[in-house]
Amino acid sequence: MTDQIKEYDVLGVGFGPANLSIAIALEETAQNQELSYCFLEQKSHFEWHGGMLLDGTRMQISCLKDLVTLRNPTSPYTFVNYLHSHDRLSSFINLGSLHPSRVEFNDYLTWVANQFDSVVTYGQRVVDIEPIEVDGEIAKVRVVSTDINGNQTVRVAKNLLIGMGGMPKLPELFNGLNDEKVIHSSKYKVWREQFNAGTETPKIAVVGAGQSAAEIFVDLTNRYEDGEVHLVNRNFALHPADDSAFVNEIFDPEFTDHVYKSTDEERKTILSRFNGTNYSVVDTEELSAIYERLYLQRVTGKGKHQHLRCHDIQEIGQKEGKIALRFNDRIHSEQNWHDYDAVVLATGYRYDQFNQMLNKLEPLMSDKQVERHYRLPMQESCKVNVFLQGCCESSHGLSDTLLSVLAVRSKEIVDSLYANIEAEKVVEEA
Repeated sequence: MTDQIKEYDVLGVGFGPANLSIAIALEETAQNQELSYCFLEQKSHFEWHGGMLLDGTRMQISCLKDLVTLRNPTSPYTFVNYLHSHDRLSSFINLGSLHPSRVEFNDYLTWVANQFDSVVTYGQRVVDIEPIEVDGEIAKVRVVSTDINGNQTVRVAKNLLIGMGGMPKLPELFNGLNDEKVIHSSKYKVWREQFNAGTETPKIAVVGAGQSAAEIFVDLTNRYEDGEVHLVNRNFALHPADDSAFVNEIFDPEFTDHVYKSTDEERKTILSRFNGTNYSVVDTEELSAIYERLYLQRVTGKGKHQHLRCHDIQEIGQKEGKIALRFNDRIHSEQNWHDYDAVVLATGYRYDQFNQMLNKLEPLMSDKQVERHYRLPMQESCKVNVFLQGCCESSHGLSDTLLSVLAVRSKEIVDSLYANIEAEKVVEEA
């Protein structure tokens, strides 16, 4: 069943922190523009990394790098105002840290999102985006979405904001494996509450070398002290995140300009050099907790938890209701099998799903690089503006997928959006 067609000046696909920050910017910088806009979100409600909202986990960035402060510190949507509105500002200050718990920051994001319910429709999965041609020009796109019952709604838009977030990235060997005993870290918390291995001492593998893998390993070893949890990765050692003050400047908005203006080779060097700020690294406190736990096992002679370093997964099997993994142990130059009650893949995310989403617009795309203000370059005949968020790390730097740039990026995109709309008006009036 297809509902009536609705038309908007701006339509956002996804309503996570990226497009939520855009919604704030649209409200606060209206510039006398009476724009109609809406956002479509596949989930039934606002949620930010719900699968990893574990007790005791904290934000790795300052709370001042919220949705809006770096653009407009006087906004009612700042984290500070959230604290004030909940009568917790003084208490938060007394904590002596600018790094709130992940649970609290999610509550802040949800508090803001709830104030934009009028411009977002939840439970809508976008299934098609196609150009609308009139007199040889593409001035609009048709966006088709479905709800949980399969009912379709068609919307027409002049501008698109793509902010879908990341999709779970699985090791190639696990692609196509349909087994509830193998889950991605993005679903960890929900899975944890439902997990029943039929034993109080399960054997579980956590695959990965980053922050999520470390947090899940700590959480599982706390829950199953007498179980056997293996932290599996290909490196010899877990590496600490470099979050020193000078290095953190790579997440400043000014650094985005530097990365964008660099040559392709220079950008590759920059991304490689600072990879340790974001990928396959762990907070030092978490590293210490893991090492101390493993060391205590040696002191007491109790406990089976292990860090399987330099282990490559070679083969996957299913054996008597368990997941069997064959490892190449490069330390001891041997192959060995382990049977697990569950395997948690903390193997990161990919951010290329926009390609499939926009495949019908591909013939209209220019071969030029994504513009500085995140707009996809299009051929002259296409007047639709498409902005990408979280998909431009190769051109804009490591901060592109992170919260750090949200406030400033939203301003850049909205300013560019208004400029393009004004330019089109001038052409129409000429």
